Amino acid sequence: MSRNAVEWKQTPSFPESHYVDTRIYTEEDIFLDEQRKIFNKCWIIACHESEIPNAYDYRTFSHPGGPPLIVIRGEDMKVRTFYNICPHRGNTLLYEPVGNAKRITCIFHAWSFNATGDCIDISRGKEGYQDRFGCKDAGLREVKTELGFGGFVWVNVDDESCTLREYIGEAMGMLDEHLDQPLEVFHYHKAVVNTNYKLWHDTNSEFYHDYMHYFNRITGMIQPGYFDRKYTGYPNGHASVGSMAIKYDAYEGSKARGVGWPGLAPGGWVLIDIFPGMTYNLRTSVLRMDTAIPLGPNKLLIEFRGLGLKSDTPEQRAERIRDHNMIWGPFGRNLHEDLLGVHGQGLAMRERTDSRWVIHGREENMTIHDEGGMRHFYAEWSRRMGRKAYDPYGEQAVAAK
Repeated sequence: MSRNAVEWKQTPSFPESHYVDTRIYTEEDIFLDEQRKIFNKCWIIACHESEIPNAYDYRTFSHPGGPPLIVIRGEDMKVRTFYNICPHRGNTLLYEPVGNAKRITCIFHAWSFNATGDCIDISRGKEGYQDRFGCKDAGLREVKTELGFGGFVWVNVDDESCTLREYIGEAMGMLDEHLDQPLEVFHYHKAVVNTNYKLWHDTNSEFYHDYMHYFNRITGMIQPGYFDRKYTGYPNGHASVGSMAIKYDAYEGSKARGVGWPGLAPGGWVLIDIFPGMTYNLRTSVLRMDTAIPLGPNKLLIEFRGLGLKSDTPEQRAERIRDHNMIWGPFGRNLHEDLLGVHGQGLAMRERTDSRWVIHGREENMTIHDEGGMRHFYAEWSRRMGRKAYDPYGEQAVAAK
């Protein structure tokens, strides 16, 4: 039956781990706290090594914690990351999103830097600074950078952070063998959605929303093994989902995948969520990587990459591209539906309709329609934030005294 205003606002009759307060998705002060306590402490994927294959190739990256970054490959072929900020007057150094820069020169006063972050020239430096300040004092701010887990470039702006391997732990175990070969990005696009980054990550943490996807229902949900897949949670908020065989030819106009992936069973599908907003999605012939980059509490940039094997023949690459675009391209069968779902969530929450609760209460022995993946994520979120996802301002705790 319908509910009145009092009933609508009542706390859900679930354990506190099974629901969250919608204000964790919409409030500016919580988002700023997330930048400090989560994004500026965690390892984040900035790009893939195949996107900067040559010496001096670079990509700029808007780090979700705030700092604008440059990821650049040096003459020694090592990948490094620096703040995209001139140490002189704080100007942006590189404006183009991609390029090749043997010498990085600030347009403002012509200070120059090399690909290892050293200042190599200060215009009229001796005349202006005499012996008080020189190139040795003006290097760029370097950010911890590691390559790993499929050739992705990971960055961490916290100088005191653990290593990437320590951060990931055992979470990538189901994919390690499948990523142990050179990969290459063949598809990149991005979407800006008026929603919160956690809502997007939620869609990768549960498959109950497969009811939204006709393609997934036909090729997966009604196929053997679908409901046997289980979530496994790992330290630091990461989680994996077991594999199954997708029957692509069950969808009219589609066909069984002709090109597979080394070590993966025909039709296999493995998904791994990395806290706080990255998802590896290996589906038969294509690796899709989502990177969620919040632009604010109610605006999200999502970067989508499709990857194949660097050793692909032209014919294999063409087939992988077709497979990718069938499901995940901008006009594919699934992606636009997911984006519509999180857009609708963000829209309703921002309207402040007194909708205070999001329920994560499904329990199905941690199988595919269980909402345990989200419970696992928000337990880690609460730990790092020092706030309870179900009571972010401590109101319930105060009322209970």
